[in-house]
Amino acid sequence: MKNFMDKDFLLSSETAKKLFHEYAETMPIIDYHCHLSPAEILGDKKYRNITELWLGGDHYKWRAMRSNGVDEYYITGEASDYEKFEKWAEVMPKLIGNPLYHWTHLELQRYFDVYEPLSPATCADIWERCNKRLETLSARKCIELMDVKYIYTTDDPCDTLEHHAALAKEDTSFKMLPAWRPDKAVNIDKAGFTEYIGQLSKVCGFEINDFDALKKALAGRLEHFHALGCRNSDHGLDYVVSEDTAYAEVAFTKVLNGGKISKQEADSYKTALLLWLSAEYTRLGWVMQLHYGAVRNVNPVMYAKLGPDTGYDAIWGGAESGLLLGGLLGRMEAEGHLPKTIIYSLNPIDNAQIGTIIGCFQNSEAQGKIQQGCAWWFNDSLKGMREQLTSLASLSVLGNFVGMVTDSRSFLSYTRHEYFRRIICELLGAWVENGEYPDDFEALGEMVRGICYNNAVNFFSLEK
Repeated sequence: MKNFMDKDFLLSSETAKKLFHEYAETMPIIDYHCHLSPAEILGDKKYRNITELWLGGDHYKWRAMRSNGVDEYYITGEASDYEKFEKWAEVMPKLIGNPLYHWTHLELQRYFDVYEPLSPATCADIWERCNKRLETLSARKCIELMDVKYIYTTDDPCDTLEHHAALAKEDTSFKMLPAWRPDKAVNIDKAGFTEYIGQLSKVCGFEINDFDALKKALAGRLEHFHALGCRNSDHGLDYVVSEDTAYAEVAFTKVLNGGKISKQEADSYKTALLLWLSAEYTRLGWVMQLHYGAVRNVNPVMYAKLGPDTGYDAIWGGAESGLLLGGLLGRMEAEGHLPKTIIYSLNPIDNAQIGTIIGCFQNSEAQGKIQQGCAWWFNDSLKGMREQLTSLASLSVLGNFVGMVTDSRSFLSYTRHEYFRRIICELLGAWVENGEYPDDFEALGEMVRGICYNNAVNFFSLEK
């Protein structure tokens, strides 16, 4: 029997151990998609206790607590921080097979030097030890401890990016760069759209009263982002669109004037804006990321109480997502402005679909110009990562893969990169041990270092 989460955790073969310890373990981290707060990074925030850092805003943990019957009072309610931590400790022993169990203990080990399992019996001691460590562990220290070199935050076109500009003047071991997230400008059919256009008008200094004015406003903001180092766009799409763009301007004007639009009109507008944005990304040399496949705010009662991003989203399996994705990318290609792209579906059934679609648009502009993104959100588990990596290897060129992201609001989540690296090394090691690939550690080592860090740095045109 192996020891609990020891140095060879998830590594069952000698090849896997060698790949991890000699090649993967020491590689830096690039986090090209996360939801960390730029203000907290700039201010080097310190935390009053482990609950604030660990449970505040972490809807992964909130969902697990609710599934264990924990009252909302102890999750997002007015319970004391220690009471909330106690409730999380009560859930932990039951989470066998859940990535939260592994993430929790990797975080305890790497950040707090705690190697005992968290449970009701160890709760009080671990609480004290973690809080003692937090006296010297700040937001930036968390980043530095895990050797993170690049962080792309998630930023709205209206954001001033003042925190990025200020941090860029400091001598830091990492760079914080903005990532363009224009969802509020794309989602014409969601509440608050007209108010957002009004906000964008104020930021740009002129009235946005038609589609051309919107594009002018966004073009100005794109240049502002580019000047502060942005080379990365990110779209959170409820579903992929590839509609006739003829209704785009009419739909935009109608909504600004308080009118209602059909789904066809909304999708026409979204398609037109995505096509225009892809041309801008190509001109600027940016990467485009497309995330889709989530059904949002499934529980209307809890959405009314707590709002979005509180643990009430789920997987949506759009039957025509592949057809629409191929159509959208095909139109960008036909118009001469398909940028380097990373595609994520929240539905794991889409793995093979994406793997085949990306192969239709590869060319000599870049190795792996069109990427399948890593196992995302509900899929960044042991099973989900293995399935995504195996599918990608079967249908594309795994050696060009740009690797893992945290997609997190937590400064402790960088251990997810270690989790991913152990999984990829175990997978590669098994293929070698089974005689499916030679034990050529020069080639294997270069591949592992690429997937862990170098490929993403090259993809985003960053300095190593």
